[in-house]
Amino acid sequence: MHLHILGICGTFMGGLAVLAREAGHRVTGCDAGVYPPMSEQLRAQGIELIEGWGVDQLALKPDLYVVGNVVSRGNPLIEAILDAGLPYTSGPQWLAEHVLQGRHVLAVAGTHGKTTTTSMLAWILEACGRAPGFLVGGVPQNFGFTARSGSGKGFAIEADKYDTDFFDTPSKFVHYRPRTAVLNNLEHDHADIFPDLAAIETQFHHLLRTVPASGRLVVNAREDSLVRVLERGCWSEVARFGVRGDVPGWRARGEPHAFDVLKSGVKVGRVEWALLGEHNQLNALAAIAAAEHAGVAPAEATAALADFANVKRRLELRGEAAGVKVYDDFAHHPTAIRTTLDGLRGKLGPLGEGPRILAIFEPRSNTMKLGSMKAQLPWALEEADLAFCHSGGLGWDAAEALAPMGPRATVADTIDGLVQRVLKTAQPGDHLLCMSNGGFGGIHGKLLDALARRAP
Repeated sequence: MHLHILGICGTFMGGLAVLAREAGHRVTGCDAGVYPPMSEQLRAQGIELIEGWGVDQLALKPDLYVVGNVVSRGNPLIEAILDAGLPYTSGPQWLAEHVLQGRHVLAVAGTHGKTTTTSMLAWILEACGRAPGFLVGGVPQNFGFTARSGSGKGFAIEADKYDTDFFDTPSKFVHYRPRTAVLNNLEHDHADIFPDLAAIETQFHHLLRTVPASGRLVVNAREDSLVRVLERGCWSEVARFGVRGDVPGWRARGEPHAFDVLKSGVKVGRVEWALLGEHNQLNALAAIAAAEHAGVAPAEATAALADFANVKRRLELRGEAAGVKVYDDFAHHPTAIRTTLDGLRGKLGPLGEGPRILAIFEPRSNTMKLGSMKAQLPWALEEADLAFCHSGGLGWDAAEALAPMGPRATVADTIDGLVQRVLKTAQPGDHLLCMSNGGFGGIHGKLLDALARRAP
């Protein structure tokens, strides 16, 4: 079968393209911007990429068009497909019918930590000889690519709550029919399509309805929103993680970098690794509990995590110059910004005592561009010594939103302007934490190059 994928350079659709190619299909695709690293990964698989949405792509005459959610009505190519009455489907629907059918699907849903937890889960299954398939919205460094079919029964997938397509509006994850579902956390996000938290809770409950009675829900015990989701109805076993006190479930005892894993009060393993932050400790508990449902003993799972190398763009050290370290992180929601800063602060020492952290960020997601969470930014940035915000393209006043931080916050409307402001302040021993869900204009390299030029 020949598939032509619209929006192929997104992480999900690009991963789907790799899976289709591994299954023996001919795959071509197009996108508004054919850009690395996804473009390089796809071309290495022999997948032909086309820039733009030209109607001349109908001449390819594929058997099926697979349409990504970046495509909306008015797009010239989709209008031509509709006018010609040609066959099309959504990415999640194709994946469910051609890849996930008959597999033990382990789906990881939540506002934060999906990519990292899915990567942990895939690595546990791999290290324990299960040869899983996986599809992740990032690049797990243990594997070096975003997706593969795998020869084992298990398939770990990042379960996104975003809508599937312009013609298929429920959340992507309702297509996956998981046997094991991780509910990591739940906050209001994607304000462009969800009016409030209750609307997202409804989608999560739709996911619960698809898990069989023999399945398992791995649920963060600290989230009131997830309690409400379960109260709407639950038909599967529930394994809670992050529990406190005598509540049955999974919890950690120790520091985030070295901790015992307890299941209902009994030690079942120990994790010692290089990852930072309590959020990764919770992610690990979720992955261990999910892997157990797929047949991996907790002692094996905890041992496997010692070699987990994290995901690219998760507090990834990009380099050091003039005694200054520059990190890249995907954080863009206020809670994710706060969590990332807390993790780094925990390693470096208390604010005002340890090395300085300069938080450099851009509110780039649709939710942040709407300004619905701007009031949370000063709280999110509390653990930073200084904050630098790229305000270009926003419809709200970033300086006003950050005013409670006083002189600790700086705003610039261009990347180069932001770089110059950072360079005026940065000094040896500083840690520059760059946070964005996009490329951030290559700010990491610009900072490192400029710092290297001024180094003695």
